[in-house]
Amino acid sequence: MILGILKYINAGDLCIAYEESGSVDATTIILLHGFPYDIRAYDKVVKILVTENCRIIVPYLRGFGPTKFLSPDTIRSGQQAALAYDLIALMDALSIQKAIVGGYDWGGRACCIVAALYPERITGLVSMAGYNIQTIAKYSEPVSPEIEMLNWYQYYFHSERGRLGLTKYRKELCKLLWKNWSPTWKFDDDTFEATAVSFNNPDFVDIVVHSYRHRYGLANGEPKFEMMEQLLQKQPAIKVPAIILDAEADGVEPFSGTGKDAGYFEGGYERRVAKGIGHNLPQEAPEEFTRAIITFLRSM
Repeated sequence: MILGILKYINAGDLCIAYEESGSVDATTIILLHGFPYDIRAYDKVVKILVTENCRIIVPYLRGFGPTKFLSPDTIRSGQQAALAYDLIALMDALSIQKAIVGGYDWGGRACCIVAALYPERITGLVSMAGYNIQTIAKYSEPVSPEIEMLNWYQYYFHSERGRLGLTKYRKELCKLLWKNWSPTWKFDDDTFEATAVSFNNPDFVDIVVHSYRHRYGLANGEPKFEMMEQLLQKQPAIKVPAIILDAEADGVEPFSGTGKDAGYFEGGYERRVAKGIGHNLPQEAPEEFTRAIITFLRSM
């Protein structure tokens, strides 16, 4: 049994840093964080899961923490296909044929994409806020002013002023997002600082800015991901068993009383509501996130 050992592996475009816990020869669980968070979001989830018979992999996404690009010439892409590519590359590098995957925000998007395009690699999906695959064409369409207001940071990153602001005030900006997105979560400075060190990654700003420009059609994607992006614009169905976690107090993905995107899930769908919980669900409500993972683990 191992717990939280930091390891590195070359996978695709990256040297991916990840923490590994549990039993190497057991069922694999891969947990992916979002922006602006890091693997510390899963610390309490991992502590619960290690009591089960499983292997837990928690990687730093591209642009976060000690994860680094192998070549200075690789485009610092934050597009959705790049995140999914990294997940598959990590699984291949670690010789993981199938895994239970769970994530939220950017990490949830990567999990949804791999579950949709590579269902043979996924035994169960836990996704916060449902179907997270972007339709870039729809991002040019305005939504209600209340939602537009929540997306201010995305529009900020569209400008050079926003890039400079993220560069100069990355900790202040990210802490503000934590507060706005999780209004009921009373995290302390130590909790934030434990994650904020990951924002010092030299590619953090480029990855974040590209992510929020690409989804609006304001920046080109990396050519090698174009075929995958075209598939994603068709909004492929997810045909693996899925548990959706909706956070009732989410300050960036407004809570809906119904499962608005249940039709995208064709392999089994269950929706669970985390009452009074904000956007950083695995760190705010680790027991609820872990229960969803264990549901798949014990059904095998």
